[in-house]
Amino acid sequence: MQGLNTLRRTLIKSALILTTGLASGLSALSIPLSHADDYPEKEELKFGFIKLTDMAPLAIAYEKGFFEDEGLYVTLEAQANWKVLLDRVIDGQLDGAHMLAGQPLGATIGFGTKADIITAFSMDLNGNAITVSNDVWQQMKPFIPKDAEGKPVHPIKADYLKPVIEKYKAQGKPFNMGMVFPVSTHNYELRYWLAAGGINPGYYAPSKGDTSGQLNADALLSVTPPPQMPATMEAGTIYGYCVGEPWNQQAVFKGIGVPVITDYEIWKNNPEKVFGVSKTWAEKYPNTHKRVVKALIRAAAWLDENNNANREEAVKILAKPQYVGADYKVIANSMTGTFEYEKGDKRSVPDFNVFFRYNATYPYYSDAIWYLTQMRRWGQIAEAKSDDWYKDIAKKVYRPDIYAEAAKALIAEGKADAKDFPDFSNESGFRAPQTEFIDNITYDGQQPNAYLQKFAIGLKGEQKL
Repeated sequence: MQGLNTLRRTLIKSALILTTGLASGLSALSIPLSHADDYPEKEELKFGFIKLTDMAPLAIAYEKGFFEDEGLYVTLEAQANWKVLLDRVIDGQLDGAHMLAGQPLGATIGFGTKADIITAFSMDLNGNAITVSNDVWQQMKPFIPKDAEGKPVHPIKADYLKPVIEKYKAQGKPFNMGMVFPVSTHNYELRYWLAAGGINPGYYAPSKGDTSGQLNADALLSVTPPPQMPATMEAGTIYGYCVGEPWNQQAVFKGIGVPVITDYEIWKNNPEKVFGVSKTWAEKYPNTHKRVVKALIRAAAWLDENNNANREEAVKILAKPQYVGADYKVIANSMTGTFEYEKGDKRSVPDFNVFFRYNATYPYYSDAIWYLTQMRRWGQIAEAKSDDWYKDIAKKVYRPDIYAEAAKALIAEGKADAKDFPDFSNESGFRAPQTEFIDNITYDGQQPNAYLQKFAIGLKGEQKL
């Protein structure tokens, strides 16, 4: 296989040289690299990912030849955890990576590792859930309303977990929960859900040297790598967790826990992962970067086209050991438009994984600002910042300008339809105010400080720890 790839690479390069050296009459030659001025500065690339189903655009772009169509020869490499992944992008061992949406922002503002990371591509919407152990679930159930069939009424709010946590507190037992990384979507979603139910998930105080995130906490959140979540809960180290798939459905299949709510129900169509590169890398290889984004857009469109008609094939690809490596049935449970909560309680959730529709791939400034508001809310940003500061950071990190270049190129090549993208000539980068949150609080990315003022739990205004 490697030999065939090498041969194909050589033929494409030869064709490019021939095309460049001859008259423009040969420009119609059917080869991927028909414009010398757009030629990728770097062809051989290594991208990192974590074994989660939302790395799918990378796997599909590779398997379907979309990278090669752009003259790019990509190696995909699973990483041990999010920190290792970020560090390897920063030091150049990886050209780019599947990242948590908050990672480029956290790095840029210097929470944890300081580095200039940018993103020009949002990889997906939704895709996470919160799971609790069987024992905790049994303690929650009496408080949860039932429908006519006796099934729990969804969405299940953290209000029903609160009496369980209070019981643990009265017994002097900490209530431990897992999330994947301090600046992860999972951390902020879990905190959002808990706080909406009157449970304080704790604060960070980096200026005081406290990065635990557990100050004044009712529930103690700590980092657990995604593939280890089920085993850690089964061992009793944590009582619940927030993670991406397939690790919630894995708990159902193993019979060790119950997913209680998806992030779709916490914040409808929330941005989840991004494709991140260092700012230095993007400036050094602009054509390469644009071509990477083009390939990823095509992969995302393939994943969602014809009402998810390709999802079963996608599941087979993701089940391979080099990608997610989980059982086909476990991955299919969520990727094909359903989600199983309590064992046997499988419900239709067609938008659990969204890769392209609803402008999922577009890197909105307002998405970035939401993450920054949560960093401020929980103390990762220690002091008050102006609305303009939030907007400036968002524009520094999220790069819809690069995305638009890539999308326009695909449209010009007949590989994409303009109607499937925002109107680039009028797009501000800010979504209209969003209302579909678990607590019914409206989010307007243009007014981050006014948004923070709406929360009963969390830092706001001039407050600091």
